[in-house]
Amino acid sequence: MLEHIPAWMGRIFTNVRAGHERLAIVRAGLQGTAPMIPLSSPAFAAGGRLPIRFTADGEGVSPPLVWGEVPAGTASIALIVEDPDAPTPNPLVHGLLWDLPGDLRQVDEGEIAEGKEATVGSVGRNSYLAQAWLPPDPPTGHGEHDYIFQLFALAQAIDLGPGPGRSDIVKAMDGQVLGVGVLVGTYSRGDPAPVGHVGPGLARG
Repeated sequence: MLEHIPAWMGRIFTNVRAGHERLAIVRAGLQGTAPMIPLSSPAFAAGGRLPIRFTADGEGVSPPLVWGEVPAGTASIALIVEDPDAPTPNPLVHGLLWDLPGDLRQVDEGEIAEGKEATVGSVGRNSYLAQAWLPPDPPTGHGEHDYIFQLFALAQAIDLGPGPGRSDIVKAMDGQVLGVGVLVGTYSRGDPAPVGHVGPGLARG
């Protein structure tokens, strides 16, 4: 994976990035148009560094998430996690959850994992084609990467077959989005980046 790219190569490709304009929420034309849903994590601050346990340098589990009230009429919820700073043509998809109940307000640590069907929804395919969490693994020396957690409140449950990818979910959500939530976590290798403060009693990396 990308952690094996030499640091000198990572520095060369510092400015080669997929681009935030290619995120699912932007491609769907939803930024600034849909009501915002408060989205946060008890494990890291908004805009703060992801604790190592959620990355390829640690246990590699998906982080816990919580969100506030969703718009009236929400029937289901979907989650897409992307890295727009990856040196790839499109953002790397790190996690997909869909068919979450409309009254759900959180997902626990490790929920985006292979075999996690029917507990809180269904897991879609990441960019490595696995139905699991793809732990962040930016190239050493490439600089800070944003990991964008995008939550979508949907008017209807979307009908998809097993193991859909990002494009399948985005297409199925067309015309169904009632509200959105956005949370950004960061991670890098080879750069000093202290863990952001998340308050007393909350998890740290």
